[in-house]
Amino acid sequence: MTTPLYPLAFTSFFKTVIWGGRKLETVFHRTLPDDHSPVGEAWEICERPEFSSRVLNGPLKGRTLGSLMEEFGSGLLGSRVNGTRFPLLVKILDARDRLSLQVHPDEAACARLGGGAEPKTEMWYVIGADPGAKIVAGVAQGASPESFWPRVDSADIEKQLHVYEAQAGDTFFIRAGCVHAIGGGNLILEVQQNSDTTYRISDWGRLGADGKPRTLHVDQARECVNFAMREEPLVSRRRAADGIVPLVRCPFFQADEISFSRPLDMPSPDGLSFHLISSVSGALTLSCADEKLRIAPGSTVLIPASCGGYSLIPEGGGRTIVMKTWI
Repeated sequence: MTTPLYPLAFTSFFKTVIWGGRKLETVFHRTLPDDHSPVGEAWEICERPEFSSRVLNGPLKGRTLGSLMEEFGSGLLGSRVNGTRFPLLVKILDARDRLSLQVHPDEAACARLGGGAEPKTEMWYVIGADPGAKIVAGVAQGASPESFWPRVDSADIEKQLHVYEAQAGDTFFIRAGCVHAIGGGNLILEVQQNSDTTYRISDWGRLGADGKPRTLHVDQARECVNFAMREEPLVSRRRAADGIVPLVRCPFFQADEISFSRPLDMPSPDGLSFHLISSVSGALTLSCADEKLRIAPGSTVLIPASCGGYSLIPEGGGRTIVMKTWI
């Protein structure tokens, strides 16, 4: 007898990187490796060869996301979702130091580059930002290949970039082909296409843990950067009032910011797409049929496409902010 699907919580995969910190431990009370290593990424929802998220709750506890996809198919993913793997990767990023200046390929660039390159469009929701924290998203007005590429090994490269002062509640939409970097002091929820293809343009002269410069991918990046892309990547700044704010609408995913202070009823996925509910401020309980699941700050829950309507109930009566993502 097949187990009925229900809202699912998953294990996280922690990734040690040179620019990472320990905010996952101090802010979200996650249990991190006790060697004080810099943890920059928590992969919250993931189905990749290097890691498949495992269910934490209910009768399906211990099952991988990949095995659930094989068994339940469109009942889990929804009729809008094509392919044989989970289409998105959800992460929490803790940038103690700034990340490299980088770019991701679109489908056309992947076809040119080959080598297993995968397209990647993503969005960042700034959960927290230290004073002075910055976001690089896009090239500066007037930047061109002729002004940009000769400066990638120079501090002058920063003059070619569009730099923002980060604020909690900012949302940046980073299309494939957009030059970008997350500055130090940012704590970010990232939703992206299921890809791990990144091309470093500059690492700001930084040395890796082995004392050597990290590998750059300037030749590949030349195939990816879209200098004609002039859309504003800062798509939303947090409002003071409760309500629903559309953040992103694109072929790869859709996302809303939802702020509420009282229980909020949400419509059924209706078999079309799974829903992801990520808490970015405040804890809450998700109630669906007879199931109740607590969502701690920084955590993401997957609601299968076959589930009915559900309710979001703030904990302690305070204002809660979540991001809802779907296809």
